[in-house]
Amino acid sequence: MSEFDTNPFAEPSNINPFNDPSVTQVTNSSIEPVDQYNPFPPSSDFAGAQTTSASTSPYQPAVLQPSTEPSPQASAAAAQANLLRQQEELERKAAELDRREQALQNRAPTGKENNWPPLPKFFPIQPCFYQDFSEEIPAEYQRVCKMMYYLWMFYSVTLFLNLLACLAYFIDDGNHGVDFGLSILWVVLFTPCSFLCWYRPVYKAFRSDSSFNFFFFFFVFFCHVAVVIIQAVGIPYWGNSGWISAFTEIGKGKKAVGGIMIIVACLFTIGAVMSVILMKMVHSLYRRTGASFQKAQQEFSQGVVTSKGFQTAATGAASAAARGTFQGNN
Repeated sequence: MSEFDTNPFAEPSNINPFNDPSVTQVTNSSIEPVDQYNPFPPSSDFAGAQTTSASTSPYQPAVLQPSTEPSPQASAAAAQANLLRQQEELERKAAELDRREQALQNRAPTGKENNWPPLPKFFPIQPCFYQDFSEEIPAEYQRVCKMMYYLWMFYSVTLFLNLLACLAYFIDDGNHGVDFGLSILWVVLFTPCSFLCWYRPVYKAFRSDSSFNFFFFFFVFFCHVAVVIIQAVGIPYWGNSGWISAFTEIGKGKKAVGGIMIIVACLFTIGAVMSVILMKMVHSLYRRTGASFQKAQQEFSQGVVTSKGFQTAATGAASAAARGTFQGNN
């Protein structure tokens, strides 16, 4: 009855709300609170599930090393590629020569007129040749070609000075009129012939890589060197103021005429030496171009067959033979 004696409306005294059995059971429990809960606790099972690195084997797999010797197929392919490359190079050179030939053939329609010799427009004789080193001559041949042109001009000036020396020789001694006359002939003959017979061939040889022009140049220029050496020697009554004629005049006490003739003899000697040097230089360049005697024969035969004069003569001969055969049959 003691339970019912308590006044329910009285103020509670010394009541601890945490003494409730349900509360104390929770607080004393070994369960971790939510904020400290670790869903992945370290355990032996989880540690055993960790991956381990693959163990390295002391034996390495065998690797087959490639052979350094080329196979027959590779050698054949390399040889074929080399032949194709050489063929392309030859085709490129042939195309370049064709382009130059077409440019030369179409020179007149494009407005390129002959510019040599450089004569005034009012002069009755017009230029006969077209000459342009930078346009027509390859870069590796321009230096030698220009030197050949300067050699021709040097030789022409020497021939003119030889004429003046022979004139002084004739004035001093009337018996040497033959020398003066021949000196005039050498100026009139050798000046244009040297230009046409050895300078223009070497110019055209360098321009179009022509074997025929190279051979023609070497033949004529060799004769030119021999002539210049003879002129430098100065044989009396040959129309040349060379060393022999000069020393002969000095021996006679005619130092003025002898001095002039010595100057001309020095110029002839320099011209001969320069001619020999340039001939060797042209020959060295000629060997690089691949020219040959067979190519020269082919160019000569093709030039003869394709020339209009030969075609006209052959047509006339064939027509005459056909008419003669027809008349004979009648």
